[in-house]
Amino acid sequence: MIRRHTIAAADNRRLAHLCGPLDAHLRAIEAALDVGLSRRDASFRINGAGEAVERAIALLDQLYEKARAPITERALQLMLASALRPAPAGGAPAVDAEPVVLHTRHAELAGRTPNQVQYLRQMLARDITFGIGPAGTGKTFLAVACAVDALERKGVQRIVLTRPAVEAGERLGFLPGDLAQKVDPYLRPLYDALHDLMGSERVARAFEKGLIEIAPLAFMRGRTLNHAFIILDEAQNATREQMMMFLTRIGFGSRCVVTGDPSQTDLPAGQPSGLVDAEQVLDGVAGIAFTRFDAGDVVRHPLVARIVQAYDADRAQRGSA
Repeated sequence: MIRRHTIAAADNRRLAHLCGPLDAHLRAIEAALDVGLSRRDASFRINGAGEAVERAIALLDQLYEKARAPITERALQLMLASALRPAPAGGAPAVDAEPVVLHTRHAELAGRTPNQVQYLRQMLARDITFGIGPAGTGKTFLAVACAVDALERKGVQRIVLTRPAVEAGERLGFLPGDLAQKVDPYLRPLYDALHDLMGSERVARAFEKGLIEIAPLAFMRGRTLNHAFIILDEAQNATREQMMMFLTRIGFGSRCVVTGDPSQTDLPAGQPSGLVDAEQVLDGVAGIAFTRFDAGDVVRHPLVARIVQAYDADRAQRGSA
């Protein structure tokens, strides 16, 4: 199928931003959507399968709307991921008509997929929320964004970050330094999200004032956390006993978010994951919500979604065998 698409009354500067340096954005669209794409002035020639061509046309219009300033690679990749997402059944909108919007340091932040919108709503409405799914679906980043939003609105008095201290298939040995320095490598993804949402200086001041606290999961026993936003990241590496201990730490005025990917468990062979166990035991319990993400929710580079899909297909094939 070949279609020609012309942007009416196009501005040359915005067209340049749309196409990118040396038409790099157009080449990225070709690779992601499997179409052929050429341009002469404001007229585009798109060659490919019918659905892919329609997606490419819609994406070109969206990019032109955003092209008042140069389009970053990150912004382009996020839009490509949205363009690749399957259309919802029945013609329903891809994202809730009134999405939850969080106000962060950089800009307003909202869910990009129906599952992300549901996840945000659940974190605001439920005391305990589980975000379960593959890498790149925004589980950790959105949880930290909700925590920062709650702290800045005075909805909670502090943020508590925790994670099982389990190496990803490696033995790092003794780590020097105080407690914060020892657990820092394990909590780096949470730190990255905090710095992105708050800025380095504000994060440093928040740690000094005790507004943000880090704690290894093993050190949570015996505590009761009131008026706190608590995040347990990489929960697939928690044991059943650790998960039960952690979930019973929640106190009055607190919210708890548990994130993890059951397909990336680093526990010893034969050791069941506390996240998988909790998903089975707690499903349906009042006050606890589960959001299950899949490859369609990946908002990183489109290649990440294809990697997730390939591993899922291989896992399913091995299981059937």
